[in-house]
Amino acid sequence: MASILTSLGRTVAAGFVLLLVLLVLFGSNVDPTNSGWLRFAFRWLHVMFGVMWIGLLWYFNFVQIPSMPKIPDEQKPAIGKVIAPTALFWFRFSAMFTVAAGLITAVINGYAHQAFTLQPGFRAIGIGMWLALIMAFNVWFIIWPNQKKALGIVAVEADAKAKAARLAMLTSRVNTLLSVPMLYMMVAQQNGGL
Repeated sequence: MASILTSLGRTVAAGFVLLLVLLVLFGSNVDPTNSGWLRFAFRWLHVMFGVMWIGLLWYFNFVQIPSMPKIPDEQKPAIGKVIAPTALFWFRFSAMFTVAAGLITAVINGYAHQAFTLQPGFRAIGIGMWLALIMAFNVWFIIWPNQKKALGIVAVEADAKAKAARLAMLTSRVNTLLSVPMLYMMVAQQNGGL
């Protein structure tokens, strides 16, 4: 068991194996040829990637950003050179995969147009989708380019580095703000919507 848990890759693989065992044991009607199962699978992927995305967003805003002033200067490179770049990699790609899985879910369930145009009956999910798209845009086109400067991945002058760090932080806070109504709207749709 220790050999599984000491490797992230093996741990995740074991999670998928456990899922398959549970599906077999409890007689799940998993049928990849069934369109209903495919719709479910993309919804599950959307939720799984979304948990990672919002979890990392909240980690940055509730843990890393408030903790940085408390970390001695000689220890900050460990965050800026090792932890933050890795967290930002997973942050960016979980945002991308969340949006992709969500869009595929909307298309294969036949409500993409109604949601994007905020039609009655799809207004909540549509608002949630628009908020998520704004947030994903912020991740890829504001937060990440500025974090590259702030972390020294891209060389810039000290004042540009400080400005980039502030813009990345403020945009991350905007995403934290947007995450609250976005998550509400996503769940509200299944419970009567708006």
